[in-house]
Parts: sequence; C-alpha cells; structure tokens
Amino acid sequence: MQKISVNFSQKWLQILSEILISSASAVVFLFLDLLDAIFCVFFKLIDEFIEGKSSGCYCSIENEEEEEEEEKSDSDNELSNTLYKRRNLFRGIGFRRNVTSRRKLNENVRWSDCSCENCVSWMSNIAGELKLHVVVKEIHQVNLEDFKGKRAENIVFLHGFLSSSTFWTETIFPYLSEDTMQKYRLLAVDLLGFGKSPKPNNCLYTVKDHVEMIESSVIQPFELNSFHIVAHSMGCVVALALAAKHSHSVRSITLIAPPYVTSTKEDVSLTALNRLAARRLWPPLLFGSSFMSWYEHLGRCVCYIICKNHRVWEGILKLLTWNRNLHFMAIDLTRHTHHSAWHTMHNVLCGGAKFMDKYLETLNIAKVKINVIQGSRDQVVPMESGNNIKMKVPNAEVKIVDNADHTSIVIGRERELCNDLEKLWGSIC
Repeated sequence: MQKISVNFSQKWLQILSEILISSASAVVFLFLDLLDAIFCVFFKLIDEFIEGKSSGCYCSIENEEEEEEEEKSDSDNELSNTLYKRRNLFRGIGFRRNVTSRRKLNENVRWSDCSCENCVSWMSNIAGELKLHVVVKEIHQVNLEDFKGKRAENIVFLHGFLSSSTFWTETIFPYLSEDTMQKYRLLAVDLLGFGKSPKPNNCLYTVKDHVEMIESSVIQPFELNSFHIVAHSMGCVVALALAAKHSHSVRSITLIAPPYVTSTKEDVSLTALNRLAARRLWPPLLFGSSFMSWYEHLGRCVCYIICKNHRVWEGILKLLTWNRNLHFMAIDLTRHTHHSAWHTMHNVLCGGAKFMDKYLETLNIAKVKINVIQGSRDQVVPMESGNNIKMKVPNAEVKIVDNADHTSIVIGRERELCNDLEKLWGSIC
C-alpha cells in the first residue's frame, strides 16, 4: 500500500512539474517572440547605418508565400521551411522587410562577425577558390613499400554542429592502433562555415552546398575512389547525402548520435525543428538550442557577444582555469558566424530531414554497410533514431551505449569507439 502511495505521489509531482515548465515556457517564449521582432528593426537600422544596406531576414510573411510558390515548382528545394514558418505571434506585424538581398550578401566580414586573423584566414586564398580545411593523417611511412600497387583505403571524418575537425583529431586519431595507421589514410574535415573552413555570407549552407564543398576539397583532390565515413550529430546528415551520391565508392558509414527524425506529416522539417529544438525552458541544453534556432535576431546578438569577442572570453577562461590550453570544444564553439550557423541549423539539420529517407533507400539498394552508435542518455537527438534507421535499412547495425549522452558517446570512451570502428573497417576489407 505504501509503495502504491509513493508511486502515486511521484506521478503527480511529474504532472505538476510538467505543467509548471510548460506554463513558464509559454510566457518566456512569448516575451522572446516580441524581443526578436524588436531586434529585427534594430538590426535593420544598424546594418543600414554601418554597411549602407540591410542584409534581410526571414521575418516577412510575404516571403513565406513566395517560398511556398518556389516549393511547388521545385520538389527538391534545398531551403528549409523552418526559415519562414517558425511560430512567432509578432511576425509580420509592422516589421515586414524585403529579404531578397539575402542571396546577394557579399563576402566581406560583417560588423557583427569577428575579423581576427584566425577567423578570416580563409579569405587570404590568392586563387580565390574556396576550399575546406582538411587534416590529413597519411599512411605510416614504414608501410609504404608494402602498400605500393594496392588501392588506398580512406576514412573521412565529419564533425557535428558548432564543432570542427579537432573533434576527431583530439579524440579518435590518437587512439587508433598502429595496424590501422598503416592501412588507412585519415581525413578530418572542417565543414563549410565552421572551424578554419570558409564562412561566406553569400551562401545558404544547404546540404548540397556542404556535399559539393567536400567533393571539391576532399573527394577530387585526394582521388578517393574508395572510402569509409564516420560522422557525429549534424555531420550524419551531410554524411548520408555524400554517401548516397557516391554509393559506388563508400565502403561503410558510421553514424554517431544521428539526428534522424521521421514524420507522417508532409512537412518533416518543422517536425525536426520541434524535436531538436522544442520551445521549452528545461532541460537547459534544450532551451539553449531553441533560443538559437527559433530567434534569428536574438541569436545574432549572442553571436556578436560571444563569437565576435571570442579572444576576450578565451582570455578570461584561461585566467579562471589557470590553463593556457583551453579544451578544444570551448574553442570550436565560437568558430563560426551567425549566418553560417543559422543556415546550417535550418537547411541541414531541419531541411535535410526531408531527404534522409531517400538517402537511406539509396544506400540500402547499394548495400553499403551502415553502423549506428547512440547513447542511452542523449537529450539532443531522438532516442528512437537508431531503431528508425534500422527499420529503413534492415541490415544496419545499431548499438546503444548505456549512460552515454550526445558528447560522451565519443569523449571519454575513445578506446572503445576506436575498437568498434576498427572491427567494422576490418570486417569489410
């Protein structure tokens, strides 16, 4: 009887806490809706004052209608509906503006972006051709003589959102066995808009843009006729698109914490936004994701404070921690512009959701080996992602790691992950 009473009390506490969180979330996000609309006007004025013209945004109702017409004429539209159809009570009420200029932004550094040497190094390319930053770990010299005449095996690593190639070079690369280093060439890529790669303002950072940049910076220059792919989080969407396009060359693809969202509704992009960045105050990580994903102008404010002044914040962290070498994740967090992060979030994580089934179907037909690894405590991507992928591709292998979250699925269990990867690559070879 006492056990029943305890369970009853816990159930009511959960219901009460859910009501409180939902009510508080509704009030807070209503205020943020209004605040974002106000900052829409603020940035319009200050952009015109500093740059001579406003950059445009996605606040206008007229452009929702324009986008719907574009969708009707192009079923494979790469732009996500979430750019226009994010719920906001104050959208279009006295704050309408023309956004056609968003496709004509120049490549100059904006006043709200950082212009330090590290952040704009990609603009110093004399040839003017944009290339991604790629960290290459070549096959060990000791094995080159034995390797002559054999087809090279390559591993391409793609990082997640607000990260860079250091996610792999600092975690996986040091833990791979000597035998693996003598057989495979490792290539860790900074995706377009992140790390040391280009961050052009005249790009919409669609899945197609990311894939084409990987092709021109990695696939073609390194002549990758045969390769495996390892991807984490957002990188999984780009990885599936790349693998589907090069299904004849891809030997295997490992998806770590993939953001795979399914929906019976027609607009899966909006479903993805509501699943990956629900408008809730709790947990804090979810609130941060929703704040930066739903509010274009408030997000730009945060990027101005944090990313533009990243050297100041890094200096403060070094003083507080008495450590000259900050953790790579703290550094990667600011290595983007608001324009690149905003469009990648919507056009890849949300917009890419509508192409995921097509990618998986292509890989299933090509019999490409798919390996999914996910943590049991992942609060970022849906827990059912792995099982949904297996339903789509029956031969896919899914591994759920106990007590691992979105980040600790890699960091903290590097040796175990390397063992899993080496077994997969070895079994295919």
